Amino acid sequence: MLLAIDAGNTNLVFALVDGGQIKARWRIATDARRTADQYAVWLHQLLELEGFSKDAVDAVIIGTVVPRALHNLEVLASKYFHCEPLVAGQGAAAWPIQLDV
Repeated sequence: MLLAIDAGNTNLVFALVDGGQIKARWRIATDARRTADQYAVWLHQLLELEGFSKDAVDAVIIGTVVPRALHNLEVLASKYFHCEPLVAGQGAAAWPIQLDV
């Protein structure tokens, strides 16, 4: 499943997407000082409450307007979900996923 992260100035929204369908969605106040470890504890608990395992996440995409938050979100993806995140707005947009916007 895809973990999509939208980091805005007010909130970060995390969505678990499978087959184009949003299976779960969570929101947390944006704080650029929050660490990857803090995100992981919070998110893993929410995944379990919704009946999902962190092992179900096999891809992560991040879109952010908060550059200071990006590093810790990338660490979250690599350290806790064992995948290299796609970052919207960095490099060419030839991604190995389908987008429906």
